[in-house]
Amino acid sequence: MNVSVVLFTADLRLHDHPPLRAALDGSRQVVPLFVRDPAVDRAGFAVPNRLAFLADCLRDLDAGLRERGGRLVVRSGNVAEQVAKVAAEAGADEVHLASDVSAHACRREERLRRTLGRQGLRLHVHAAVTTAVPPGALVPAASDHFAVFTPYFRHWSRQRPRDPLGAPRTVRVPDAVGSERLPARAELTELSPGLATGGETEGRRRFTDWLRGGVAAYEDRHDDLAGDATSRLSPHLHFGTLSPVELVHRARRAGGPGAEAFVRQLAWRDFNRQVLAARPRATVVDYRPRHDRWRSAPEEVEAWREGRTGYPVIDAAMRQLRHEGWMHNRGRLLTASFLTKTLYVDWRVGARHFLDLLVDGDMANNQLNWQWMAGTGTDTRPNRVLNPVTQAKRYDPDGAYVRRWVPELADVEGPAVHEPWKLRGVDRAALDYPEPIVSLSEGRERFLRGRGGTP
Repeated sequence: MNVSVVLFTADLRLHDHPPLRAALDGSRQVVPLFVRDPAVDRAGFAVPNRLAFLADCLRDLDAGLRERGGRLVVRSGNVAEQVAKVAAEAGADEVHLASDVSAHACRREERLRRTLGRQGLRLHVHAAVTTAVPPGALVPAASDHFAVFTPYFRHWSRQRPRDPLGAPRTVRVPDAVGSERLPARAELTELSPGLATGGETEGRRRFTDWLRGGVAAYEDRHDDLAGDATSRLSPHLHFGTLSPVELVHRARRAGGPGAEAFVRQLAWRDFNRQVLAARPRATVVDYRPRHDRWRSAPEEVEAWREGRTGYPVIDAAMRQLRHEGWMHNRGRLLTASFLTKTLYVDWRVGARHFLDLLVDGDMANNQLNWQWMAGTGTDTRPNRVLNPVTQAKRYDPDGAYVRRWVPELADVEGPAVHEPWKLRGVDRAALDYPEPIVSLSEGRERFLRGRGGTP
């Protein structure tokens, strides 16, 4: 065999890339291919922030390949048709692809298998590329997946992920295969002003720096809103510029409680993927129906989106999302709880808004975490409500996070910033900050009534 095609999807890296390594081991030449799929646009997932990060990733991947004598081939159109076309141009007889769990990825794999089979081409699908432990590798008795994280994590922790692979030294690409030009971030509009830079080079730098200076404090500080002590690696995991297998190995080598807490978060990511693999409709349908009678409250939803609810920590988090295309995990929990359990609005409304802005917008993590917080997912405490005031005082005790993102309250000192409606002798109009759109007690009672419980 002389030529193979490697279809890059959510694995835009050269380090620890099993499909690329297998293709290089078995072929004299390889076509690294990325196909811009119009189906992603039609589904509403090709939003500006993710397209900009993707453009960074593709340019960095191309640069890395060129350093090794290769290049990235970019095409647009139906994925199966484009892969078959490129394979024919290159004279390839096999295609390598990383497995994935979304409904879109499953349909793509099936269409590839059919289309390539008609041309006599082999499709090799590789596991443990986008996850540390492949979905389906851990299965409890009498079920096809784990529905609760704790027992899943016990089994997951006993696994030893495969050894990470190094980046290739040389990649030879057939000259005859042409490429479209690479997309560029500068061509896009309506981006979040503080959007992070994408690409494997940036991802590896960020992870290395964080291992040296941040992971040790992660267990104690990961909920510190103002301290911003999380890794911020979720966009790189979403686009696959970092390998979860390599992250697990390197974090465990670093050792300590902080590294263990970080690895636990990687396990949560794998947990959500094994749920989605078994229940693909969970992206749009309640995993555990609660027979909710969700409210239609367009004005309240708009206030939530714009960060004008009158609850400072909620508004700070929503404004961070708009500015950065990213939000602190504690902020995600608080804003999701507020929408679904204080405003009692359908989780799908919030999940869609997050997908419109999040650079790490991910069908498994985003949708299932929203369901977890709404109490319709894998959470074993479906009626848990997070109080935004007490949570803010706990995780932003000095109010620094709120003052950073809600400048109207910049002159309010200390923890009083979390309850500006209680300030005495303050000109409310001068603050230009709204009163709370609903009282917490009213919201909680309404939620419990709607869910059929008792306040």
